[in-house]
Amino acid sequence: MSAYDLIIIGGGPTGINCAIAAQKAGLAYVVLEKGLLVNSIYHFPINMTFFSTSKLLEIGNVPFISHTEKPTRREALEYYRRLCQTYGLNVHLYEEVQVMQRLEAEEAYAVSTSKGQYRAKSIIIATGFYDTPVWLDVPGEDLPKVKHYYDDPHPYIRQKVLVVGAANSACQVALELNEKGAEVSMVIRSEELYPKVKYWIKPNIENRIKEGSIKAWFNTTVGAIRETEVDLMTPEGLVTIENDWVFAMTGYQPNYSLLQRLGLDIESGEDKIPIHDFDRLETNLPNVYLAGVVCAGMHTNKLFIENTRDHAAIIIDQILEKTQATA
Repeated sequence: MSAYDLIIIGGGPTGINCAIAAQKAGLAYVVLEKGLLVNSIYHFPINMTFFSTSKLLEIGNVPFISHTEKPTRREALEYYRRLCQTYGLNVHLYEEVQVMQRLEAEEAYAVSTSKGQYRAKSIIIATGFYDTPVWLDVPGEDLPKVKHYYDDPHPYIRQKVLVVGAANSACQVALELNEKGAEVSMVIRSEELYPKVKYWIKPNIENRIKEGSIKAWFNTTVGAIRETEVDLMTPEGLVTIENDWVFAMTGYQPNYSLLQRLGLDIESGEDKIPIHDFDRLETNLPNVYLAGVVCAGMHTNKLFIENTRDHAAIIIDQILEKTQATA
């Protein structure tokens, strides 16, 4: 069993930031990532541009240089790859954490993964939320034509595409597909688009809906999905439309299954925030911390890379204080 001072679960920007802080503090650490480096960013749309500026995405005191003020997905992938290379971070990729056990006698934790076993006094959970979509829970959602992640518009040219959702991602997907020649419809469960759709997106999508190039079904939900059609539950009753593809842009959530396997307590109710001290970021388990957007639970529009960059310093300072106190 490999022993460390700190195990960091999650190899996204927050996990990388925590690793840099741990390395600067002289802590022996390892980052365990179930997928590839910055796995969530890799699965963003190919043509995506961040809402944040490159300066607000910087970590580790390394400048993020982009061609414009708002960087692209490709630029972000290169930036975080370069960070790992520059610092020589100890990151284990394609290694999924399965379970964690408290070692009471040693005041430490044993972590089992798909490839090995590790032990550490402290744990940081920086697993984000983008890897776990919010499901529609309707018949046919498991069909290959249903996607919870948008990639590239080219495969959907001249296809009948249904976009489910009304927030930024759904509007962007609908607009790009419409522009590239797909026949786009939107299902929106409320009577209007999400009020906080970005100001440079909202007028465009509203105009496309108004002119009829994008068909919007308001106050509507999906009833069932089949190979060539979709049932919509509209205010007027059941409507069946022809369909080739469904993009369920219904949002994402923390990996609650993993959090519970690790032993974390979760708030009851809709928020489902993992229980932790909001100032110290320590969970119900001693020396186990949350970092990054996972701290917000289902409030996935509250925390971002830019306003959680201080989490690494907050946690590492506490680990050092506790280490010095017991030395």
